[in-house]
Amino acid sequence: MISVCDPVPLDLFYGQKIEKGWRDGLHEQFDEWLNTLEKEMVGKEGKLNEIVRAIFETRHELTGLVAESLVEKLHSKELEQTEMVCPKCGRVLTARDEVERTVETVIGQVKLKRPYFWCRECSEGFHPLDEALNLSERKKQWDLQKAGASLAAEVPYEKAEELFKELTGLSMSDHVMHEVVGDICEGVDILDIAPSAEEVKQKIREAGGGRKWRPIMVLATDGAHLPTRPESAKGKREGRKKVRAKRANWEGEWKEAKGFRFYLVDGDRIEHILSWHQVQSNEELKESLKKVKEAGLIPEDEVRLCVIADGARWIWKMVKELYPEAVEVLDYYHLSEHLHKLAEVQYGHEPERAQEWIEATLTRLFSGEANGVLWGLERMKPKNAEAKREIDSLIGYLKENEDRVDYKFYRKGGYPLGSGGIESSNKTICHVRLKRSGAWWYVEKANQMLALRCAKYNGTFQKLFLQYMDKI
Repeated sequence: MISVCDPVPLDLFYGQKIEKGWRDGLHEQFDEWLNTLEKEMVGKEGKLNEIVRAIFETRHELTGLVAESLVEKLHSKELEQTEMVCPKCGRVLTARDEVERTVETVIGQVKLKRPYFWCRECSEGFHPLDEALNLSERKKQWDLQKAGASLAAEVPYEKAEELFKELTGLSMSDHVMHEVVGDICEGVDILDIAPSAEEVKQKIREAGGGRKWRPIMVLATDGAHLPTRPESAKGKREGRKKVRAKRANWEGEWKEAKGFRFYLVDGDRIEHILSWHQVQSNEELKESLKKVKEAGLIPEDEVRLCVIADGARWIWKMVKELYPEAVEVLDYYHLSEHLHKLAEVQYGHEPERAQEWIEATLTRLFSGEANGVLWGLERMKPKNAEAKREIDSLIGYLKENEDRVDYKFYRKGGYPLGSGGIESSNKTICHVRLKRSGAWWYVEKANQMLALRCAKYNGTFQKLFLQYMDKI
C-alpha cells in the first residue's frame, strides 16, 4: 500500500488523473441533463407520471453521452491508432482523417469519431474501432434490430412500428423491420432454429423424473393454409403517380404450410420440443425431418416415440423410412370426420339415427373394436349411390390404417389419440401472425416469418440472432 507520504509513481498519477477527468466529464454531462429535465418540469404539477414521462423522453440524451464516454475510455487504443496492417494484403496502412459515424442503440444515439484506413492495393477501407465494438453495418445496432424483429414476429409490421415507438421512445420503420427479419431468416433451416440435443435430453429427463416408463415423445404433422401472392406482383406499374405497386394486377392463392412438431406428453399437459413450418413440398418436409434424425436431436432410445397424423399415405411412408420403430396413431378425430360424412349421406333424413350410429361407432373404435366397425360397414345397406361410395371409401380407409387404430392399446399406454398438439402449433405459429385479414405473403417472406416464429416458439430466438450477427 502506498502511504500519503510516499511519492506516487508517475504512471499511477497519470492514471488517476485520467480517471478523475473522465468522471468529472460525466458529472458535467449529468448536470446538464438535470438542468434540461428541470426545464421540462416547469409549469407541471409534478405528478409521478409526469416525472416518469419527462425522464423517459430525455433519457437518451444522457445515456448516449455515457456510452460515448465509455467508448473513449475503453477503446483509446483504437481511437489513437495511427497505423494498421491490411488484413487482406499485409501492407502497412497509415491513418487518414477521422471519420464520424452516428449509430442508434436502445439507449440512444452514440457518436463515434474514429480513424480511417484505406488500402489502395485492395481498394478497401477499414475502421478498427467498428470491429472492436462489433458494430452492425446498419445505423440501427444489434439491440434495436433484435427488438424490432422480436416485435415484428408477433404483430403486423405497421403495428410493430407503432408499438416500438411507444415502448422505447425510439423509431424503427416497418420497412427496416421487414429487411431485418429477412436478413435474420434468409437461408435458415430446421437445425438453425432447433434446440440442442442436450436441451432436448434435459427436458426428457425432467419429464421422465423417476418414473418406471420412458416418457412419450410425439411427432405430429399437418398443414395450415396461408394467403400468398405470386412473384409477378413484385415491381411497379404505371399509374397516376407515374408508377405504383402492381397490387391490382394479381390474384392471391392459398398455399399449404406443411409442418411438424415434436412434444413430450406428461399427463394432461405437453412439453414442447421443436416445431418447423414452411410453405414446402412433401419431400422438403421429409428432408427437414431427416436432418433432425441425423443430428441426433431426438434420442429414440430414451423415449417412446409416437407418430400422429391423418391418413395421407406419403406421411406414413416417410415415418416408416425414418422412424420404423415408432408407434403409429391415426388421428382419432380425423377419422371421426369420415364417420360424420358417411352418416350425413346415409342417415341425413334421420338426424337422431345418424347421431346414434356415430356415437356407437366411435365408442367401438375407442374401445379397440375396429374389426367390429369394419364388419358393420361391410354389411351396411347403402341408401343410394353416394352413400355406397362413402361406405366403400371408409372401408378402404380403415383397412389401409388397420395397424393405426388400436385406440384401446394407445389409451392404456398413455399415448395421445388426437392431433391437437400440431393443430395448436398451426394456430400459434402460422395463423396468428400470417393468416390476417388483408395479408398476402410472397412465399419467401412467409417462410422467413414462419422460421422466425418457430425460433421464438422453440426458445431458440437468441441462438438464431447470434447466427445472424456472425454471418453479417
